[in-house]
Amino acid sequence: MKALITAGGRATRLRPITWTINKHLIPLANKPMIFYAIEKIAAVGITEIAISVNPGDTEIQKFVGDGSRWKVKITYIEQTGGPLGIAHVVNNARSFIGDEPFIFYLGDNIVLGTLNRFVEKFQREKLNCVLALSKVKDPQRFGVPELRDGKVVRVDEKPSVPKSDYAVTGIYVYDKNFFEAFTHITPSERGEYEISDIHTWLIENGYAVGYEEITGWWKDTGKPEDLLEGNQLLLTEMNPAEMVVEGEVATSAVIHGRVKIGKGTKIGERCLVRGPVVIGENCIIENSYIGPYTAIGDNVEIYNTEVEHSVIFDYVDINCSKRIVDSMIGQNATVLSAHATLPLGNRLIVGDNAVVEL
Repeated sequence: MKALITAGGRATRLRPITWTINKHLIPLANKPMIFYAIEKIAAVGITEIAISVNPGDTEIQKFVGDGSRWKVKITYIEQTGGPLGIAHVVNNARSFIGDEPFIFYLGDNIVLGTLNRFVEKFQREKLNCVLALSKVKDPQRFGVPELRDGKVVRVDEKPSVPKSDYAVTGIYVYDKNFFEAFTHITPSERGEYEISDIHTWLIENGYAVGYEEITGWWKDTGKPEDLLEGNQLLLTEMNPAEMVVEGEVATSAVIHGRVKIGKGTKIGERCLVRGPVVIGENCIIENSYIGPYTAIGDNVEIYNTEVEHSVIFDYVDINCSKRIVDSMIGQNATVLSAHATLPLGNRLIVGDNAVVEL
């Protein structure tokens, strides 16, 4: 069995963060998002993985490499023809996949637990396709299965009137009949080859399509609030053995709960860090409160500030005497107090698609 991971697209809903970083490299719990997908696939025993990237993109290759750190071999496939839908992404990788069964994993999905039961169901019941389903509050945003007597009878893409409260998540297992289905579907009204049409064609033509419900949590990180929730969930589930303090902590500083502090980081006087929190390497934090569900990258400096439920990228400087919550602060950003300069007032340099609350 092989695997294909998506790492392309433009992630317009996550701008301005994604103006300068590929969405799949956004750090959650201080690890690039796509690393979680690779880890899940490698844990199943798959050793050949392809990653679909935008034409000319080398950023993913730079961070991910050849896969040796996970003991897998990674191939990069440039998407051709423009944004033609995720079914087209799979068809574009046909020469890599060949006739072997494969896992298709949307690289911006975060899921609890292993992929073993999806693969085991696929093999045990000799299915042509297995879908991972999850109950959601807004199924109209996703592919939605119609279920009857415990079976999937149809899948509709982003229906205005969903026929169930399940979403087809971004984790699939297929055999080679995916490519037969692709030859029989046509672009939808939005000009894309819909993965839901693949599933419906397989069902209507007698192929065995099964499903497994995700019983833990699953997150499609399409919006900033989804990223923050994904970061929260990952911090909650981190192995306690990983939560170690390798930096320096002043005697008057207080560390509560599960906290990871990287090498070279200094937690100074009058600091309270309340986990789950991950702080990277070579950071300086003084006279500040770092609250639960916060991930702080490397080489960050924070003074006289409270930060909670936020993702702070590398090389950020914060000194604002304010409380920062539910925020994402991109690499090399600076957050200062409006009282630090004259004239008094709020000085803003705000780019496209930014969100600012004053």
